[in-house]
Amino acid sequence: MSFNALYTDLSGYYDLMCEDIDYPAQSDAVRRLHQIFGNGGNAHLDLACGTGPHVRHFIDHGYLSSGLDINQPMLDIATTRCPEAQFTCQDMGSFQVNEPQDLITCFLYSIHYSDGIEKLKACISSAHSALKRGGVFCFNAVDKHKIDNDLFVKHTAKKADDAFTFRSGWYYSGSGEKQALKLSIEKTNARDTQIWNDEHPMVAVSFAELISLLEPYFEVHVFEHNFEAITPWSTTSGNAIFVCVKA
Repeated sequence: MSFNALYTDLSGYYDLMCEDIDYPAQSDAVRRLHQIFGNGGNAHLDLACGTGPHVRHFIDHGYLSSGLDINQPMLDIATTRCPEAQFTCQDMGSFQVNEPQDLITCFLYSIHYSDGIEKLKACISSAHSALKRGGVFCFNAVDKHKIDNDLFVKHTAKKADDAFTFRSGWYYSGSGEKQALKLSIEKTNARDTQIWNDEHPMVAVSFAELISLLEPYFEVHVFEHNFEAITPWSTTSGNAIFVCVKA
């Protein structure tokens, strides 16, 4: 058995690691929210788009979609998946667009990759600048005060002769503006077992803090993290969907 740190590039494992994610359900939910709160346009940008599965869904439903990510190998896969789309290698904390957008999405809690309040502020400002009037910025987030450091999500997958176990979980020390996403990948075959561990620094923010950062730019609506029904946030749960409308 061998233990290694994961390389920064997770592109080779990304789709397998996310195999249990219901991309259609997530995308459908955001499309419904956009129909309710949006301006009727179809120009769409996905922040931290990874290998492009959400972009693929929006294109298939009539959107003019594009994506950005900081990882070029991820974007290479996304370009193969969505040849109609334009993908750019940019930091979502300071991105620019050629044309104003009607919808900007950021799935899979990727808003937390901002890694610090100042970068989160910059991301919010960039999203506001990139949207048309009446455009929507939609993302999901976790409240730092609601994180259970002992809770890990786990799933397994097979590829050829290899069996994979993926684990991920949030960690927050209880103070400050940084939290971590801890990841591990275990690959087992007839010859050996390899384990990779990694920890991604991310921004820690309470929902009260996040709303206060958003409100100077947007009309903010918060919903329970439920992709099957549109339910107003209870104000107590620590997992929510934010719908931010540019006035």
